[in-house]
Amino acid sequence: MNGRFISFEGIDGAGKSTHIDALAAWLRGRGHDVVLTREPGGSELAEQLRHLLLHQPMDALTELLLVFAARRDHLQRTIEPALARGAMVLCDRFTDATFAYQGGGRGVDEGRLTQLEDWVQQGRQPDLTLWFDLPPQVAAARRGAARAPDRFEREDAGFFERVRAGYARRAAAAPQRFVRIDAQQAADAVWVAVEAAVAARPGW
Repeated sequence: MNGRFISFEGIDGAGKSTHIDALAAWLRGRGHDVVLTREPGGSELAEQLRHLLLHQPMDALTELLLVFAARRDHLQRTIEPALARGAMVLCDRFTDATFAYQGGGRGVDEGRLTQLEDWVQQGRQPDLTLWFDLPPQVAAARRGAARAPDRFEREDAGFFERVRAGYARRAAAAPQRFVRIDAQQAADAVWVAVEAAVAARPGW
């Protein structure tokens, strides 16, 4: 039995972490083997690269290459083995984040991103992507109340507007895969939308 791959996307502060945990519990309650993972990260090497990406200064190309290096190891060591045994893989961010942050936010050429995506992933994409969409100013207020910012979270409002637009472009290009979640709603309403998006998939 093939597994299923669900990615959670959105700018920092959109509420992904709360609902990815809730969905994992919901799926386990229905008898699924669930693997919770994240990007950057998700394997021993990728977690080390995550620390560099979040805390060390670097230019946009170095950042991009580290993101895809981490993704390659994550795919080989965590995602693909889990899918092969029939697990439900829930991933906090995947390649759509790269197109949004490095493409939209940093201005990296989309053709370069697509080349790396094809080379590193060899066709692997999530079966379902839940995009937690939230105005950047609301997300910033939530982040400020929650934790000290990392290198990305210290970016200005214009950066996050470009990131949000990058997500919108990816969603428009893959409407069969993306479900937009209005993350400005109350948490209970967001969860109802998440549950409905997963329950609507045939055979899940």
